[in-house]
Amino acid sequence: MKKTKKEKKTANPEQKVILNIPDEEVWDYKIEGLAAPMIGKTYKNYNLKKVLLAVAVVLVISLSFLFSVLTLTKDTFEYEALSDGTYKLTQFSNTGNIKELDIDFVSEVEKETVLEDGSVEVTFSKDETKPVTSIREYAFNCDEKIEVINIGAKVKEIDAKSFYSCWALQRIEVDEDNPYFCDVDGVLYTKDMKTLICYPINYDWYLAQENGFEKELWPGDEGYDEYKKANMTIVIPSTVEHIGDLALNYNALSDIYLPEGLKTIGNLAFFESTLTENIYSYKGESGQIIGADKISFADEDIYLSLPEGLESIGTDAFNYNRALSYMYVPSSVKFIGHHAFWDTVYKEDGDLKGVAYIDVAADESTFTGNVELGTDWLPHYDNGLFPKKIDVNYGATRKVIEK
Repeated sequence: MKKTKKEKKTANPEQKVILNIPDEEVWDYKIEGLAAPMIGKTYKNYNLKKVLLAVAVVLVISLSFLFSVLTLTKDTFEYEALSDGTYKLTQFSNTGNIKELDIDFVSEVEKETVLEDGSVEVTFSKDETKPVTSIREYAFNCDEKIEVINIGAKVKEIDAKSFYSCWALQRIEVDEDNPYFCDVDGVLYTKDMKTLICYPINYDWYLAQENGFEKELWPGDEGYDEYKKANMTIVIPSTVEHIGDLALNYNALSDIYLPEGLKTIGNLAFFESTLTENIYSYKGESGQIIGADKISFADEDIYLSLPEGLESIGTDAFNYNRALSYMYVPSSVKFIGHHAFWDTVYKEDGDLKGVAYIDVAADESTFTGNVELGTDWLPHYDNGLFPKKIDVNYGATRKVIEK
């Protein structure tokens, strides 16, 4: 899959840093704590050092082989027995061939069969006397192969960080009989639809395939605008009151519609959403809608802002969302965590880009007196010798979007 931590869609890739050391100073260049280069000098105890070096090389090779064997023999699944007789999935280590997985009973890989087309079929064995009811934090940490996770009927606890950095994950589907969780076309919610738990990182590619696209498109690619319109716009259901920690981190969404009535945005909820250009709020009833062509509001008002009624914006919530160009904070907000909007502004050719200022509904005294503000909640930009905070416009009015 294309989407990995090293190759993530971004509108503003970092430039490489090159050390410019003059030729005449190369051999004199020193890094503190390192010995100077031995140019034209004789080493003491040369033969002894050769022997020690050879021993060290053999030791390193042996340890590498040992760790390789340990990695190969490491269990695919690790579980913890709980006091009620059920089990918690604590660690999943992909064999490299597992793209779809059921989380329902204690399982193990029975065999892997290479098919005629070169693909690998993985067969699991399950102990149905041992139901899985919980998924630990980081259980799937940084998995790059898993595409579909199926949550069983008895799972009642999923940590917000369970699926952190699953770069290939396209869908999380939930058994209809599960009383705690549900999914809407592969996006994970609590059963009452009040909390959005996980929007899979590679969900846009799932949508793209459903919409007939043959490959993922990136900014600058031909046809990207159509791709973006079909696969990178979402209306979050009007029932949602909480967007969980890390719920939409690393997403590939361009336009996000949040419902009036949303109360909290969790820590790192939209962290590194580098393609998100607009955050809208809307009034009225709506289920989850994907794709700009499918969005149709009746008499709802649509605003270019966070929704009224929002009370809390978590730590690092919008960190590194450089494609954003505007942010409005409603009067209902009572808490903004540290670095909530960090690195959403930058300078390019002397001009400020991204979120160059923030509109705030409350007047300055009310805002600073009633809102708990974390360290550096406002983004900074390079202003010569010293970094400078962006401006805040107090007493601002949110922008209405014409339908």
